[in-house]
Amino acid sequence: MKRNWEALVLKAMGGRDFRLTVLGTESVGTHYRRLHVDGGGLLQACGVHPTMWIRMWFDNDGRPHQRAYTLVDPDPATGRFHLEFALHDGCAARWASTARVGDTIDATVQGSSFTLPDPAPRHLYLVGDAASLPAVNSLLDAAADIPATVWLEYAHEGEQALTPRARTDHEVTWVPRRDDGRHLVDTVCAALSARDGAHYWVAGEAGSTRAVTRHLRRTLGVGRDRVTSLGYWSAR
Repeated sequence: MKRNWEALVLKAMGGRDFRLTVLGTESVGTHYRRLHVDGGGLLQACGVHPTMWIRMWFDNDGRPHQRAYTLVDPDPATGRFHLEFALHDGCAARWASTARVGDTIDATVQGSSFTLPDPAPRHLYLVGDAASLPAVNSLLDAAADIPATVWLEYAHEGEQALTPRARTDHEVTWVPRRDDGRHLVDTVCAALSARDGAHYWVAGEAGSTRAVTRHLRRTLGVGRDRVTSLGYWSAR
């Protein structure tokens, strides 16, 4: 598939291209498809960090279309990892739902970076949803000994088929999506506090992410270095 101008820009910005190969597939509930893939040297060349994501290139009626997906359980020793796809209308979901062992797809690594603060936070506050749950889980794995409070928004019951990797000191609350995300924002903002030594990670629908981040920075006065935020998708 011929690449578009986006691929050229990413290449100019240092993007690194790899070809993924499907090794296995499985259904997760009725709304998700999990693929096991070989990264084609991606993990060895780029390393691994919590919340790591890649840009995958899909055929959208003959035109290249890129979507970002978080790596699930990347294993540098084997170069393999999993990817999870929500099954809804769209070129990425169509590809994932029909993918078979041996199928290949191109991916670009550019823009993904995250490092847990040093010294380690005394508490993590994580706000996300089904789209960012793989990233949330990677943080819970990387910070297994750090107490964490997690809010996850869900639009339908099927999204709860994706399991948070909570441990003893991890408190997870699922919040139904209502009023275009306002319910999540109100719930989280009412519970958050400016806690010394805490780090705040917010990633979900873009509008909700901005609202929670604004509350942290302007209302609670949390320093920029203690807040990580990224809009994973947009409802508009």
